[in-house]
Amino acid sequence: MRKLILLICLFIGISSLYSQEVEWEEFRSYEGRFRVLFPGEPIYNIDTIETPLGKLAYHTYYYQPKDSTSDNLLYLLSYCDYPENIFHADSSELIDTFFETTVEAATEALYGELIYSTDRDYLDHPGRFWRIDYLNGQAVMKTRAFLIGQRFYSLQAATYKGKSLNPSTDRFIDSIYVVEKEEE
Repeated sequence: MRKLILLICLFIGISSLYSQEVEWEEFRSYEGRFRVLFPGEPIYNIDTIETPLGKLAYHTYYYQPKDSTSDNLLYLLSYCDYPENIFHADSSELIDTFFETTVEAATEALYGELIYSTDRDYLDHPGRFWRIDYLNGQAVMKTRAFLIGQRFYSLQAATYKGKSLNPSTDRFIDSIYVVEKEEE
């Protein structure tokens, strides 16, 4: 009887280790006009990038789990405001070209291979979803990006190839909620 109780306690202890779920936290950015779930407190960074359109402020929030057994190595949300009247709602060809160029630049930046890219709108706003394998096929970066007016949003999750179908990637990427700017 004593062995049975010990085995049950041991089983409960081991199973609770495996069933410990990460505490996902809702993160809000009032300036960014969004809320999203992160599996920890993100770090904020802003970079100014010189482009043919002028200087653009690129806002980034990222979280890197400390636990080596985590589903993903990195969670990243970025946004950037483009100058007024760059993207018109009826200029689908320009928006398609913008996304194609963005996917190509991301693939080149990672020295990776584009595995797929597909349209994936955010509500009624144009968007894309793509996957890049990099580090000689050992790592995966999945990205969901979309435009709302002149603001570009990008959500990314990086992981090892063997963990590329983990639920944490979808949980992060699908958790975004954007508060659209009111018309003036």
